[in-house]
Amino acid sequence: MRVYLVGGAVRDHLLGHPYHEKDYVVVGATPEQLLAQGYQPVGKDFPVFLHPQTKEEYALARTERKSGHGYHGFEFYTDTSVSLEEDLIRRDLTINAMAMDEDGKLYDPYNGQQDLTDRILRHVSNAFVEDPLRVLRIARFAARYKALGFTVAAETLALMQQLAESGELQALTPERVWKETSRALMENHADEYFEVLRACGALKVLFPELDALYGIPQRPEYHPEIDCGIHTMMSLQQACKANYSLDVRFAVLVHDLGKALTPTEELPRHIMHEERGVKPVTEVCDRLKVPTNTKQLALAVCKEHLKCHQALNLKPGTLWRLLQRLDVLRRPERVEAYVQACECDSRGRLGLEDREYPQSRYVLDAMDVVRGIKAQDLPPDISGPDIGEILIQRRIQAIEELKARQIIAAI
Repeated sequence: MRVYLVGGAVRDHLLGHPYHEKDYVVVGATPEQLLAQGYQPVGKDFPVFLHPQTKEEYALARTERKSGHGYHGFEFYTDTSVSLEEDLIRRDLTINAMAMDEDGKLYDPYNGQQDLTDRILRHVSNAFVEDPLRVLRIARFAARYKALGFTVAAETLALMQQLAESGELQALTPERVWKETSRALMENHADEYFEVLRACGALKVLFPELDALYGIPQRPEYHPEIDCGIHTMMSLQQACKANYSLDVRFAVLVHDLGKALTPTEELPRHIMHEERGVKPVTEVCDRLKVPTNTKQLALAVCKEHLKCHQALNLKPGTLWRLLQRLDVLRRPERVEAYVQACECDSRGRLGLEDREYPQSRYVLDAMDVVRGIKAQDLPPDISGPDIGEILIQRRIQAIEELKARQIIAAI
């Protein structure tokens, strides 16, 4: 029995990247041998075991054969005769098809180390096209390693395009698409994930609402980058740069979906694009089974982002009603996330990436002053239905006073 460290841990070790998960492959062993040593079985489709002390995963070396549609359509074969090279060839990329033994010796039958040096994401074999999930994984790796200069090999991109055109991507479950996408959104260059999907035609299959934004013009005096798709990616770059949460990044990604629905005769203006965006944002969230809180923020940003841009000029009562719709009294964190997303939208424009956005501070200050006015602070003679009305009046008055202080400070 021989044990090898495999996959991402080997790759990131060679890159000098930190890694937390370790996966091992066991060659020349049977399930009975591992059970006898105290390993705990966890695999359903093929034998995977947890180490009795470290709880790390140890999988028996295996080969696989396509037997159906999607990424579940495989038959696996494990036997003591399966070699390390046979196990590694079933993996997606050459940089993930390396192994290291207990003495630190590297096994690299498919030249993954050279591709690491050349900064190339390349498939191991043509069996790549048997698993549609690999399209998303390669796009996610492209996002993760963009800062290091990695690009997808042309021949690998061609296979990804073949998968996109085959109909296999439709076999991916919504949960798996969201899992890969949410992980990609948290990379420092999340925009690259969507750019790679677009380059191979997968964006049109999996995210048609987002793909439809490309080629849609905007008014150049407001959007020097003009193209709606480019603006969306630039806005997402801002969210990544600021290290904002997944909810904020997703809200930024879908905030302008309504612009793809603007009637041609109205272009390049996009009147009512916020209202038009509600339907496609809802459809994306429902189709991918996006978590409820993530969906709620995305819809709020879609419907209300222009209000944030206009905040300094809004009447105090209008700003109060906006804060109410954002559930300011119960969910201040949603207001903060909303402001962050709107700031990314404002800065996601060519040449305006570092522009000031005083609306953020103003809206957050307004949030603080209205939250500071509580029912228990009212005079005792105010009771019953009058309490709610008085609280609203005082909160609007507090915003008026905040605005007056800002005007004086600006003089």
